[in-house]
Amino acid sequence: MAQLTKRGLIAAVVCSDTFMKLGTAQAKVFGVPDLLLLKIQHPLGGLNMEKVIERANVALPQLIKAVKEKQS
Repeated sequence: MAQLTKRGLIAAVVCSDTFMKLGTAQAKVFGVPDLLLLKIQHPLGGLNMEKVIERANVALPQLIKAVKEKQS
């Protein structure tokens, strides 16, 4: 994602709330402090499809908003 962002493309990482601080720190380490982190509820692993879809339904509007803002 860092390389895509550095090339000017819109890139995002899905990150659970438990790991947001780590995600932010890693984005800085990789030179993309403005990397879009799509915040979802922890955990994601081990969930049934219904719960995964719930998480996706939280992340998708964040992504759409970011894309619209980038296009403006």
